[in-house]
Amino acid sequence: MFHEDRDIVSKLKQENAHFARLFEKHNTLHDKIEAKGEHIADMEMENMKKEKLKLKDELAAIIHDEKNK
Repeated sequence: MFHEDRDIVSKLKQENAHFARLFEKHNTLHDKIEAKGEHIADMEMENMKKEKLKLKDELAAIIHDEKNK
C-alpha cells in the first residue's frame, strides 16, 4: 500500500502517532482478510473490508495533505 509514497509514509509513521495507529490497524485488517480464515463469517469479512477501505482513504488523505505542505 502506498508504495510510491514510501518516504512520506515512513516519515509520517515516525512523526504522527495518529497516522501510525491507522497504518498499523490497516495492516492488521489486511493480514486477517488475506488469511481468509474459515472461522470468519461473511458479514464480518465484509465489515473488515469496509473498515480497511475507510482506513486507506483516511491514510491517503493524510499523505495528500503532507505532500501539499
